[in-house]
Amino acid sequence: MRGSDRTHKSAIRAENERTILRAAEEVFGESGFRGATTGMIADRAGLPKANLHYYFPTKEALYRRVVEHIFNIWLDAANSFDESDDPVEALTAYISKKMDISREHPMGSKVWANEILHKAPVIQDYLETTLRDWTASRVAVIERWIAEGKIAPVNPEYLLYMIWATTQHYADFNHQIDTLNGGAPLDDAQFEEAKRTVTGIILAGIGATGPARRDAPAQLAPAGEAATPAGE
Repeated sequence: MRGSDRTHKSAIRAENERTILRAAEEVFGESGFRGATTGMIADRAGLPKANLHYYFPTKEALYRRVVEHIFNIWLDAANSFDESDDPVEALTAYISKKMDISREHPMGSKVWANEILHKAPVIQDYLETTLRDWTASRVAVIERWIAEGKIAPVNPEYLLYMIWATTQHYADFNHQIDTLNGGAPLDDAQFEEAKRTVTGIILAGIGATGPARRDAPAQLAPAGEAATPAGE
């Protein structure tokens, strides 16, 4: 087989897998693992069921791939912990990316949430290995910030849980947010304001310090006092 033919077939395979994963994310998000069928996913993807099984032989294999996909996106969002020693900068970037992921991949987040609500019958092994190891690595960074006096001595796990719960709310409960927003999704300006608000509250709550930046979120102030930019 010529190189150009292999490249073409690889491109077709990659595109078909992306199409199937997008459809599976939607169907699993809407119906859960038990309620979804490979036939439903194939119909949503616009592909014959046989084609779907060529790429993913079982429903569980496809489900795990969907879960791994959203988890890997979340992992990438936390690279900011390793790219900056400044907790203000690192956490601002992390929260912003997590919020963006909730907006761009709401169904993937719902698949994860639904799995956890049912005590992770399919991915418990994933929680006990990959998630546990990754969380421990983020906790180590937060503990270093605490030891260096850059943030208040908070429980690192609880800080991470708060960030996850708040940012993923914009995916898992987007219908509630839309309803309270007059029946429409948050527009770009509203979403940016939500990101600034979430970031400001979390940074203020942990007493984060760092170099002042014009674009840094405002620090919260007691009622009746003006908020001040981070770092002042």
